[in-house]
Amino acid sequence: MDRKLKKKDGWIYGRRPVLEALRAGRREIHEVIVPSGPATDEVEEMITLARQRRYPLRSAQRGECDRLLGQVNHQCCALRAGGYPYVSPEEIYAAAEEDPEAIVLLLDHLEDPQNVGSLLRTAEACGVAGVILPEDRGVLITPTVVRASVGASEHLRIAHVVNLTQAMKELKERNVWLTGLDITEDAQPYTKIDFRGRCGIVVGSEGNGLGSLVRKTCDFIGYIPMAGQVDSLNAGVAGALALYEAVRQKQAGK
Repeated sequence: MDRKLKKKDGWIYGRRPVLEALRAGRREIHEVIVPSGPATDEVEEMITLARQRRYPLRSAQRGECDRLLGQVNHQCCALRAGGYPYVSPEEIYAAAEEDPEAIVLLLDHLEDPQNVGSLLRTAEACGVAGVILPEDRGVLITPTVVRASVGASEHLRIAHVVNLTQAMKELKERNVWLTGLDITEDAQPYTKIDFRGRCGIVVGSEGNGLGSLVRKTCDFIGYIPMAGQVDSLNAGVAGALALYEAVRQKQAGK
């Protein structure tokens, strides 16, 4: 766990991200802000959860929220919380070992918060055992990522590691077969890869794809066939397709 990040407070904003953070109940929360005026069902639930857990709660007008949060799509819903509650890599290894059909998502130095948030939203929908990120040269779980994930990040096991390749080796020791997404001579269509059993899906960075050591550590390399004029999809879409293919195969194999 990153103690430095854990101690850093920040604002989570937007109706759904705030609600999911409250539902998950994993963060240290210092203040909850809701819009003044008639409350929607989502806002009513925020108020109920904040009161049940005795979090400081207040209402605010849009102008005050703009001054506090800046020009973001906050919907006048926000909470000030401690840093993201990362888990240890060992917790994800153990979760994968316990589930014979576990899926682990690994992100190799992604830099776009929107891609990371989109992948986390898909990962949560697919019921992954965990997500592993490298500590450096990539996006960690910031308020922008939380917003892009529509709060799904708050329900996931997410760990960050110094060495992603070493984490991959740890997973392989637990019989997790790793598929990297890339366009190389040894790649095969992602639908031809057998994702049944324990599997990991490795998504490379937006500019450089998979690092050379990460690629070598993968058991398989898959690509997304393209029929149009563009030659690739962004990382968020490519990762989502692979995650849902893994889920499809596991469900079909039952």
